[in-house]
Amino acid sequence: MDRGDGTRCVHAGLPPEAPGGPVPAQPVLAAQYHLADDPAADFYGRAGNPTWRALESAIGGLDGGECLVYPSGMAAVSALLRTVVAPGETVVVPTDGYYLARRYAHEHLPATVREVPTTATSWDFTGARLVLVETPSNPGLDVCDITAVVAAARAAGALVAVDNTTPTPLGQRPLELGADFVVASDTKALAGHSDVVLGHVSTASAEWAERLRAERSTSGAVPGPFETWLALRGLGTLDLRLARQAENAAALHDALRGHPKVRGLRWPGAADDPAHAVAVRQMRRFGGVLAVDLGSVEAAEAFVGRAELVTSATSFGGLHTTADRRARWGDAVPPGLLRVSCGCEDADDLVADVLAALG
Repeated sequence: MDRGDGTRCVHAGLPPEAPGGPVPAQPVLAAQYHLADDPAADFYGRAGNPTWRALESAIGGLDGGECLVYPSGMAAVSALLRTVVAPGETVVVPTDGYYLARRYAHEHLPATVREVPTTATSWDFTGARLVLVETPSNPGLDVCDITAVVAAARAAGALVAVDNTTPTPLGQRPLELGADFVVASDTKALAGHSDVVLGHVSTASAEWAERLRAERSTSGAVPGPFETWLALRGLGTLDLRLARQAENAAALHDALRGHPKVRGLRWPGAADDPAHAVAVRQMRRFGGVLAVDLGSVEAAEAFVGRAELVTSATSFGGLHTTADRRARWGDAVPPGLLRVSCGCEDADDLVADVLAALG
């Protein structure tokens, strides 16, 4: 049965019903287990945990593949790169995606690294082993055509991974569009409460899932069961949170369009946004993240200082509206650009607070 997003989120990862048993999945806080002759049984916490499997089942069902969870988004990205890209091979990364993914590839991967902008009009992946794209990009919110990237990669014999952190599985399903892997920081909207650091990789290939699982167990890049459980608990309200965040982003975009103190404004959900034509073809939701350029460091910092409902924080996708001046981290963006992540406040309150903070 093809159920709706809200139903799938609420029931994702639930254990089989048992009289007297808990309704939601519970954290299994064990490092070791009583040994059994069954090779599939848990024996040590680095190799497997029931709470991981509950979250992996939930996210995998939403992504449309087999999921593996990691202790952070970067742990997921780096594990994917280590597993797929052999020494001497070539990996393609976005020039305008999350900066640590580029840094890790350049500084820690024994491979050739090529950078391509998200808005490239043509794709040449000759000689590449893996193409990593992030769409919408962080923090510029540009969008690339996943289907076109996959076609170009296939022609060159390359695999494709899509960083799906911003849209989440409810906003975009790259595996259905032909991608080989989905990678995401679940610290953001998927867990959604700013209380856990976590990430995941999903793939429709059982072979790649097994190779990733073996690498995770050997390298020790494993999440804690309690953090995993927090993400599973947060996932249950993902549909509701995304709906409110997108509603707030739309209201804030409308309020800031044409504002004399706003020099640049991006949100893929807006009909006049440069990314909208592609986004509307492949995204199911547009999310709650905007890029707002206030023109200078001073203007951006003054705005955040005056706002009462906008918290200065570097993560996004949580219950609370946050703003982060991305140039401070080395992103190639204007000095006054803020990545604004709309939370779950009432839209009227949020708009009024932002307009008042702009002065």
